[in-house]
Amino acid sequence: MPLSALTLSLQFARFDGVAEHRAVLARHQVTRWIRHALALDAEITVRIVDEAEGRQLNRDYRHKDCATNVLTFDYTQAPIVTADLVLCAPVVAREAAEQNKTLAEHYAHLLVHGTLHAQGWDHETSEADAQEMEAYESDILTGLGFADPYAA
Repeated sequence: MPLSALTLSLQFARFDGVAEHRAVLARHQVTRWIRHALALDAEITVRIVDEAEGRQLNRDYRHKDCATNVLTFDYTQAPIVTADLVLCAPVVAREAAEQNKTLAEHYAHLLVHGTLHAQGWDHETSEADAQEMEAYESDILTGLGFADPYAA
């Protein structure tokens, strides 16, 4: 099955340590990771932010007063997927270290996760939905050459 077309805008906020995140998130890699999770053509903006911006967005849109790893703002799902994926660099780096993953592995997982959310996948609706989404993420990531992010 051919991969879906992707128009990607990749943005980096200004923050201490941004160079490390830029180095891991080369446009061709981000495009590859997202395209493998798409079922339709898409226009997606990926924005890498600091803790303050991540926290403000999570507070404003999800009413949770903390920074989270990835926020998905999905606007349309058909005929074309349009979405913004906002990833909080300090949270991603902290989680990668805690999970003994490389920064690239964790970014790939979160970009796949966010892309699935942009297409209507939801792991918070039921345990069955969570298991289905996790299994699909695992298939995508192992297909990209990464370890299963849910394997113990």
